[in-house]
Amino acid sequence: MNKWFRSNYIPCRPLGDNLSLVTGCQRHIQLSRRAAAEGAVLLKNEHSLLPLAKGARLAVFGKAQIDYIQVGGGSGIVYPAYTRNIYQGLQMKKGQVEVFHELSLYYEEYFKRHDVDYKNYVRYPEAPVPQDLLQRARDFTDTAVIVIHRHSGEGADHQDSSTFYLYEEEQAMVDAVTANFPKIVVLLNVGAMIDTSWFANNDAISAAILLWQGGMEGGLAAADMLMGDAYPSGRLVDTCARTFEDYPSSADFHESRDYAKYTEDIYVGYRYFETVPGKKDCVVYPFGYGLSYTTFGLSDIVAGAIGENIVVSVKVTNTGSVSGKEVVQVYYSAPAGLLGKPARELCGFAKTKNLDPGESQTLLISFPVRDMASFDDTGVVAKSCFVLEKGTYSIFVGTNVRNAQKLDYVYHLEDNVIAEQLHSYCAPERLDKVMTADGTYRAIPCQKAERTVFPCTYRCVEAPEETYTLLDVAEGKVDLDAFIAQMTDEELIEIVGGQAPTGVASTGGMGNLKRLGVPNVMTVDGPAGVRLKPHTGVKTTAFPIASCLAASWNPELLEEVGRAGALEAKENNLCIWLTPGLNIHRSPLCGRNFEYYSEDPFISGKMAAAMVRGIQSQKIAATPKHFACNNKETNRIHSDSIVSERALREIYLKGFEICVKEARPKIIMTSYNVVNGIQASENAEMLKGILRQEWGYEGMVTSDWNTEGEHTKEMQASNDIKMPYGRPENLTESFRSGRITREELCECAKRILEMILWLD
Repeated sequence: MNKWFRSNYIPCRPLGDNLSLVTGCQRHIQLSRRAAAEGAVLLKNEHSLLPLAKGARLAVFGKAQIDYIQVGGGSGIVYPAYTRNIYQGLQMKKGQVEVFHELSLYYEEYFKRHDVDYKNYVRYPEAPVPQDLLQRARDFTDTAVIVIHRHSGEGADHQDSSTFYLYEEEQAMVDAVTANFPKIVVLLNVGAMIDTSWFANNDAISAAILLWQGGMEGGLAAADMLMGDAYPSGRLVDTCARTFEDYPSSADFHESRDYAKYTEDIYVGYRYFETVPGKKDCVVYPFGYGLSYTTFGLSDIVAGAIGENIVVSVKVTNTGSVSGKEVVQVYYSAPAGLLGKPARELCGFAKTKNLDPGESQTLLISFPVRDMASFDDTGVVAKSCFVLEKGTYSIFVGTNVRNAQKLDYVYHLEDNVIAEQLHSYCAPERLDKVMTADGTYRAIPCQKAERTVFPCTYRCVEAPEETYTLLDVAEGKVDLDAFIAQMTDEELIEIVGGQAPTGVASTGGMGNLKRLGVPNVMTVDGPAGVRLKPHTGVKTTAFPIASCLAASWNPELLEEVGRAGALEAKENNLCIWLTPGLNIHRSPLCGRNFEYYSEDPFISGKMAAAMVRGIQSQKIAATPKHFACNNKETNRIHSDSIVSERALREIYLKGFEICVKEARPKIIMTSYNVVNGIQASENAEMLKGILRQEWGYEGMVTSDWNTEGEHTKEMQASNDIKMPYGRPENLTESFRSGRITREELCECAKRILEMILWLD
């Protein structure tokens, strides 16, 4: 097949066996179902209520059993052929379980009577349970399932903490059920953390599963787990706190539409709860927590330094009576030193294969010593360096952050070690205080920063006498710089802006210079699957949300999902998949948490890298986003994320750094928001300084869609393309006035063309 055949001619050529379609195929749907179960977290299982015995009778309460939310809203929406809700999933277990249909049909009718407006995130109340129906349900069975859901999406945050807790009518339903049923299971169909204390501390509720938003087969996956046809093996990627106010970002999340001050600094999630005195008591379920239907034992734990790495070996044995998977987690504790450190930080993990009862597996987990370094943005040890302060570094191994046991092995340094000398980039000008390890705040000096100017290093060459096409470059007949030399100023200005969509695409393309044979390569949205709008008639696979995938703690699973989604993109002539999302779960109120992986940057980076590897194995360009600090949707285009250099590097950029260095994504997408006073898409210190120079990133950078950044400034900052369309009038005027040079245009165009050359 000719290079760029699909982009040039848009043939819908099937990619499956025997010319079958892979888009929305059964293999991908079954992968979605399997992933939904593997990422689900069993939070509670008193008296081993789950899995339910064959022949169990169930009364299912809650509108969410019908109105199952597969993914969040906005660009995260996916349009599959169907979505299987929980009631439908249970009906497919005929012969294994009997459902009290009258109750479920009551909720089905209730749902039909409401015009559900999830596009604008409008909530409708939980249905009241008629007393006579409640009594008939109790006469039918002694076992009840309560289903609770929450919806959120792009462009809007939850405006107050009410969404974190049960609503009044939900609490009334829970009270009615707990007063009448001795056996109760809770299912949470949510995209982010909500209150879990109402069932964790309630002896009347025996079991609970955090389902997340599990994609198109999420309801069937839930039924699989209830009946023991699948075993939940997920572990938490966020801390479940007792109240919303216990999260350190809660006090100022909605302080202003114009900014967010990250005063908790590096103490995000478990780094806060496990470090600050007294805050452990605020935790209901700790980071990394999750139960199984079986039990496991860890033994023969050995650790030591090999070269520049620390290696931990752990034997895991299934000590229970059914099959299952276990996740081993490794944390370190660095000496407090002069900088102050979190009590524990995740540095490695591994998941076993499916172990039968009595079966064992030895896991090897390795991490670089350098990963235990902290960034000194104050100069108390070494300014703008990642430093390993002298003292003892302890290693902890377990199955969550709280139960991880300290090993006898320690890593000790007699003197401070500079792990990496960097630069002072993106310093805050309006951050007056940051949290310390004891929960108090220290003032930090802020002043107007002198921003680094990065000269353009591109050098133009002579144009060849004859005209070459981009295919000639691909075939080695001419180099790319000579090809670019042929381009007119107008063509350079055109190529650094997005292009009109073709075929089933709706988010635009890149390239599109017909004179020189540059194809128009299409982009597509969808962090939980390829997002093609309903009018196309193409039904893609809706996979579980990013939080659910991360909770699997299984990078191989994410590679598999990445490959499947990339094939669906390719089959529909789409070249660039705008995923994965890498922002941090700073607050439960962020409307876009479902698109992101975790409160922890390490697991976020590892999971994103796996997803990118899977996507790019099919020659589809992955696009990690939103770079950076897009942790709030309210006024997201203008809101200033005010954050220390240390928190920026250790928390909000760390996942991107891992992903860039381990998976080499072809594209990075900048975020809408401002970062310490500078629009992210115009932030040269972040893009040229950190991303390109310090991390060695060689790919291209795109803006998010319809940013407020000035196109000229974006290009000069190394944001190569403005989407979905450029601002040619802005660039033309800048070029004529000398504000931007041909070399700067060529530098951005070259990275765009390098990406296109990589594509099939």
